[in-house]
Amino acid sequence: MNLNRRSAGILLHPTSLPGDFGIGELGEEAYRFVDWLARAKQSIWQILPLGPTGYADSPYAAFSAFAGNPLLISVERLLQEGMLHEEEVTPLTALPTERVDYGALIPLKMALLRRAYERWRERAGEAERQQLQAFRKEHASWLEDFAFFMALKGVHDSRAWVEWEPDLALRQPDALRRAQQELADDIQFHVFLQFLFVRQWLALKRYANEQGVQILGDMPIFVAHDSADVWAHPEMFHLDRRGNPTFVAGVPPDYFSPTGQRWGNPLYRWEVMRRDGYRWWTERFRWTLQLVDLVRVDHFRGFAAYWRVPASEPTAVNGRWVRAPGRELFRVLQHELEALPVVAEDLGIITPDVVRLRKSFGFPGMKVLQFAFDGNPDNPYLPYNYEPDAVVYTGTHDNDTTVGWFSGLGDAERERVCEYIGRCRDSVVQEIIRLAYASVARMAVIPLQDWLGLGTEARMNVPGTTEGNWQWRCQREHLSRELAEHIARMCRTYGRYPS
Repeated sequence: MNLNRRSAGILLHPTSLPGDFGIGELGEEAYRFVDWLARAKQSIWQILPLGPTGYADSPYAAFSAFAGNPLLISVERLLQEGMLHEEEVTPLTALPTERVDYGALIPLKMALLRRAYERWRERAGEAERQQLQAFRKEHASWLEDFAFFMALKGVHDSRAWVEWEPDLALRQPDALRRAQQELADDIQFHVFLQFLFVRQWLALKRYANEQGVQILGDMPIFVAHDSADVWAHPEMFHLDRRGNPTFVAGVPPDYFSPTGQRWGNPLYRWEVMRRDGYRWWTERFRWTLQLVDLVRVDHFRGFAAYWRVPASEPTAVNGRWVRAPGRELFRVLQHELEALPVVAEDLGIITPDVVRLRKSFGFPGMKVLQFAFDGNPDNPYLPYNYEPDAVVYTGTHDNDTTVGWFSGLGDAERERVCEYIGRCRDSVVQEIIRLAYASVARMAVIPLQDWLGLGTEARMNVPGTTEGNWQWRCQREHLSRELAEHIARMCRTYGRYPS
């Protein structure tokens, strides 16, 4: 994608797509959404991380930095391919359509996926088996560890790996060998799920690209402690002899939180990663850039310096800044990869070294209009302070919707918004979108909820909470021709029309 051309996109995670099976999937509704994006003259579909969700169903706490989320696999496609039967999927159709009920969905869908695997195993011909084996061989560097990890979680009631018996948690060779033999079929099941996911996702991505729509993915800087990456590569992380983190990630106290945020992700041992030329990072970026066209790197500032908190601390107050080798890492990535189409998530505490790192590699940063109206004329989120190498948002997945945000403002801040946009009638959200589209930022990405004018009930995530997030779904009627045509007119007006 030409990052120097003005363009527009929509933020919507695939789990939020419409559909009849309890969660957005990679079937017909996803293809219809791509068609709708093309009708709306959108060049970008921005998504959240695609990994298999773990704690609190967050895509930012995945069981793998490489694997895909099997909950996205299209039940519709499995029906068409004869791996499932209509009567078997009826329980999914009883789930809500306006939100994802993960507690009810996960056991139902995983049982169906197991049934699809068993049917495939019974019926697959030699050519299909060879395709699966070729996939397994091609992705062995991450897939074997991940499938084994998930199989082990399955026989340990989904407990975190540090709670397994020590021989397996700490990867004693004899224990691993025995478990691999005993769990061979379970391991193959998880390989099969990744095969289905990748096949369905890449087909959807190809279709989107053919319609002129590029996928903007998302890469969390840190990985979850309870992940195949940490279990399989403990030497790359700050862990004690039992596998527990000794230092964890977070951010320091600020205006929003007097105790900071203690995220809990284990920190990288950068000196160990340097020894093999950052191979894990190279493989991670290479695979991610096969799944998406460009990638938003979350918490980009952590590649310049990160907030290191002793794991024994209950809050992030007693942490300290530690320099990270971001410049060296991105030089290696530029050398190893043909291109490095990265958007830097540079929100929060941004120091000059972070700005230098981003600009030295030509990565566009992010601007969020909801952060713009504090009364400071030098606020970097006010449109007149933008530079073109930026992606502008009304809000992100972590913000309230713009309608919800505006309704929650105090009188002084609301007045500043109204003065800036020149009017404050019922169309405040449309005027905020207009600010984004009219700005010099080359990319403008709007959450679908804002185009729909929805309130706080449609918010995707509330940072620092673990209940009720990542659940919102749009409905078929939301994706109307009239809305697509309205968005297309905005693209034409502000020079964001695809060439």
